[in-house]
Amino acid sequence: MKMNKKIAIITLGCKVNQYETNAMAQKLQKQGYEIVEHNEKADIYIINTCTVTNMSDRKSRQMIRRAKEINPSAKIIAVGCYVQVAKKELENIPEIDLILGNEEKPQIATYCDKILETEPEIKDVMQTKEFAEFGNITYTEKTRAVIKVQDGCDRFCTYCIIPYARGRVRSRKPENVINEIKQIAQKGIKEVVITGIHIASYGKDFKEEYKLIDLLEEINKIEGIQRIRLGSIEPLLITPEFVKRLSKLDKICDHFHLSLQSGCDETLKRMNRRYTTDQFRQIVKLLREAYPNANLTTDIIVGFPNETEEEFNQTYKFLKEIQFYKMHIFKYSPRKGTKAAEMKEQIPPQIKEERSKKLIELSDQNEQMYNNKYIGKTVEILWEEKKQNIYKGHTKNYILAQMVRNEKVNKENIIQKVIVKEAEKHYIMVKE
Repeated sequence: MKMNKKIAIITLGCKVNQYETNAMAQKLQKQGYEIVEHNEKADIYIINTCTVTNMSDRKSRQMIRRAKEINPSAKIIAVGCYVQVAKKELENIPEIDLILGNEEKPQIATYCDKILETEPEIKDVMQTKEFAEFGNITYTEKTRAVIKVQDGCDRFCTYCIIPYARGRVRSRKPENVINEIKQIAQKGIKEVVITGIHIASYGKDFKEEYKLIDLLEEINKIEGIQRIRLGSIEPLLITPEFVKRLSKLDKICDHFHLSLQSGCDETLKRMNRRYTTDQFRQIVKLLREAYPNANLTTDIIVGFPNETEEEFNQTYKFLKEIQFYKMHIFKYSPRKGTKAAEMKEQIPPQIKEERSKKLIELSDQNEQMYNNKYIGKTVEILWEEKKQNIYKGHTKNYILAQMVRNEKVNKENIIQKVIVKEAEKHYIMVKE
């Protein structure tokens, strides 16, 4: 009986994968399976893989083998992005019993039931035109919920394998998004995070015009939700019209993750990023005029093929000018099947490491400087957890805050105004 069967799910990668893992877990529980921690003995291990870098592929393989070590008799199911782009490679891993792509995730319970019978054929995700719904499923963390509104990407940046793993843009029906968030609000959750593979493309595939901003305006009306946080967004989404409408929504968090990747125009061209540094500069200006306390974060790739010392210095200068709160620095990793992997003049690892360290130092300086500006000011914190006598939570613009409290009153999922008394590099200390 499957009522006695235990399943562990191991997740790698982005919030979309996390959302889908939670959805699979809920589906399996409804079918009578028991979900256990990934390091516990289970009858089936599901590895929800990532393929954004070579390191992601390696970690996925490691997790597959580690699961088999925990229980040699367990069945191993590999699902997700790595599977989607490298099925033949995974077929050579003896530990794997079943291989599923991204489109098969909503039917995970059926595949677990039949794991000993037949192996399904992985769908060609590039031919998929509809958003795959998991049904009545929500991904709720302690104080926030992640909402997947979109899948796929049509941008085809030269370094990125994700369009091949996730397919073309498919947008979730607005009514399904709204219904899910209303259910979340009824549970008392105050914050939702809007995520997808390329949320700026939301609505692009609809017959009638309906864009991300239209969806956000509807979400803003939902009673009980107090914060709406956007996941990573394409810079070109930010237009005067978009910002004008967005700034009227009182629940939108003034934290914007704009994926820049390079501060050099020539490098951006080779990446196929479709904007210039001057355009990006104007986008930042628009946001900061509308949101004076805007917290801007970004992703940067160092050591992209043909990146000269002069090009890197242009990037460094541009990043110093923009003053992002935090920068996630990635050393370029060639992905088989992408145009960038075939480019000449691949940069040596030592140079990538040197450039990476330099940008991480700049990011740390910016974070400390930004946090210092809040000393003595009043901020609103959504308290998320308490460990021993320390509460942790985030401001609306996503600064991590900590407060020391010894009494037993539970403040989790409470939004509270507090005063900033100290500023560290990666967080602020507050008091009532």
